[in-house]
Amino acid sequence: MKKNYSLIASLLFAIFLFCQTTFAAPMLLREGSRGEAVRELQTILIELEYLEGKPSGFYDKKTVEAVRRFQRDRDLEVDGICGPITRAELKKKDLKKAPEAAKETEKREQAEREATKKKVAYDKELHEKAVKEGKVVYVSATAYSAYDPGCSHYTASGTRLRKGVIAVDPSFIPLGTRVYIPGYGEAVAEDTGGAIVGNIIDVAFDTHEDALAFGRQDLEIYILEYPW
Repeated sequence: MKKNYSLIASLLFAIFLFCQTTFAAPMLLREGSRGEAVRELQTILIELEYLEGKPSGFYDKKTVEAVRRFQRDRDLEVDGICGPITRAELKKKDLKKAPEAAKETEKREQAEREATKKKVAYDKELHEKAVKEGKVVYVSATAYSAYDPGCSHYTASGTRLRKGVIAVDPSFIPLGTRVYIPGYGEAVAEDTGGAIVGNIIDVAFDTHEDALAFGRQDLEIYILEYPW
């Protein structure tokens, strides 16, 4: 009887190993894996232009990098391992759009970099012009936003409260005046406030958090243009 139990246990263990080899292994392909499943993966990656050459059936470092690029383009966890989620993405019908999507992403990022570069150049030019031609005014600046308690989404001039607006005492800085604030940029005096008296100004931001981060500062600002 004991021999029968031993035989049954051996058979069950053999079946377990067979199942592990036959079914579990192909579900997780990683560096060092071999076989037809790896060859099929490489074939798809080559078709999608993530991998060059011919499928070898060996999961080498080039295959790892190809999988990582695919995962990055598809917003998956980037680990270079082809598991169930990555495999499901590989089977999607719109898969051939992935390289084009990657190119579009690169094009958009390039445009954003160019826009940032132009803004930096503009800010530098504006700063130099303000220092050279603008009238210097010393102010005590606080910050606010449309999302602060008690604040409206509109200014005293009827415009939307947004970054690029300052609240002023019109007897000190007339409404409609364009100014340059170092570290902030160009702004227009469009708002007023009960606590804004004399050389105190309130600098508008788009979020409550940004306004808090600005805090209170004593600044030199530059008058670029009066409204008249």
